[in-house]
This record gives sequence, structure tokens and C-alpha cells, in this order.
Amino acid sequence: MKKIAVPLAAGAFSSHFGGADAFALFTAEGPGAEIAAAAIVAAPAHEHGSFPRWLREEGVTAVLAGGMGQRASAILTAWGIDVVLGVAGGDPEALARAGLAGRLASAGSLCGGGGLHDCGGHEHEHGHGHHHHHHHNHGHRHDG
Repeated sequence: MKKIAVPLAAGAFSSHFGGADAFALFTAEGPGAEIAAAAIVAAPAHEHGSFPRWLREEGVTAVLAGGMGQRASAILTAWGIDVVLGVAGGDPEALARAGLAGRLASAGSLCGGGGLHDCGGHEHEHGHGHHHHHHHNHGHRHDG
């Protein structure tokens, strides 16, 4: 079973994970990975680390987002939740279907978050498990 979370703000796709006021949750089952259930659930209060912890408790296996802080991405990845960044928006269910079909690959400012597929088109990769504090100094570290 896969459970995909798509951040929402005011009922529409939220390009920034941390700005979500709700999440669309899509559960897919079976060999064709068809969506079996969908729900819109209010996000918890946005406190340090609350979204990743809550998503893990909800059984989420993948998050589709436009952008996300490095700490949140690292936490989700450490908990085995795939993170796909650079999602441009659109209908949340269509995004979930595209993710299930393998048509989404991480293309956001963070790479190496363990997206559903390998990151491409970047000159570097960030390793797992180290903490950054919202720095975007590309080229600062090359984990090979």
C-alpha cells in the first residue's frame, strides 16, 4: 500500500510544504496502484517538526511538494517517506496519479530527499541524515 500526501492551502495545491493548512491523502492499493481512498485532512499546528511526525503517524509513504525546508526533507527521508520536490501544482489527485505512475521526479531546490525516483538535472546531491538550517549554498558539500 502507498499513501501519498499533497499539501494544500485554501483548498488548492500549496507550493510550499510548510505553508499547508491541510493535506490531501491518497491511498493506493493493488498491483496497478489505483487510488482506493482519498481524504482531505487538516494539518496539525505548524510547530518545529510537527508535519513530518504527523505524516508518519498517518502512514504516509510519499510527499509531493513544490518546496520544503531541508530539515523537514531530512526527517521525512529518515523515516522512509519519499519526498518529491519541484511539483508545479495542479489537481492534487492528478498529481498523486502521476506520482504513482512514475511520471514525477524531484526537481526542486532540494535534491537527494529520496524521491519516488532519482533526482536528475542537478550538479550535486545532498546526502541523507545531515542537518542543514535552510541554507541553499549550492556547491557547499558534495557527498559522492
